[in-house]
Amino acid sequence: MSDPVDVLDYWLEEVGQAGWYAAGDDLDTEIRDRFSDVWKAALDGGLDHWIDGPAGTLAYIVLTDQFPRNMWRGQARAFATDGLALAASERAIAEGWDLQAPEPERQFFYLPFMHSEAPAHQTACIAYFAQRMPDTGAPNHLHARAHAAVIAQFGRFPYRNAALGRETTPAEATFMADGGYGSVVEALKAADMPQ
Repeated sequence: MSDPVDVLDYWLEEVGQAGWYAAGDDLDTEIRDRFSDVWKAALDGGLDHWIDGPAGTLAYIVLTDQFPRNMWRGQARAFATDGLALAASERAIAEGWDLQAPEPERQFFYLPFMHSEAPAHQTACIAYFAQRMPDTGAPNHLHARAHAAVIAQFGRFPYRNAALGRETTPAEATFMADGGYGSVVEALKAADMPQ
């Protein structure tokens, strides 16, 4: 069974920034092979003791928020531990643990808010990136705003519908056919450009 150091060494050093958002079958398989057992332990409530300081909590959040999106891509269980990650992030922020983590890894304390379909969490995420990562958070701030825009429009992320067994509305189908999330990001970039 892995421990917090194993998770952080793997994610921060082996995968590193270049791989954090680079989807691929090889990475997905590697994370699943190495960490599915420890993820299951977290799902079953067996790793709550990790949430006791900056490093352990960061590892717990990576394990419950980032890894399942790789391990279970396109499946409902990719989102099964989102609530655990969000609760850990809320505690970390309340305790100030996030601010003890260097940038750019600090971003992982805020991503569970971005991944939530609750509008209040989206609003909080935008604020966290603006206020708590002012030096390196600009790309994440853009994506936080884009996620919030999708939630404001649909009340959920339409691109999760298939995995979660939700029926896609005609408006959501049109949105996804017209570029989906990427189109929102590009529209925000265009709006941010000086005129």
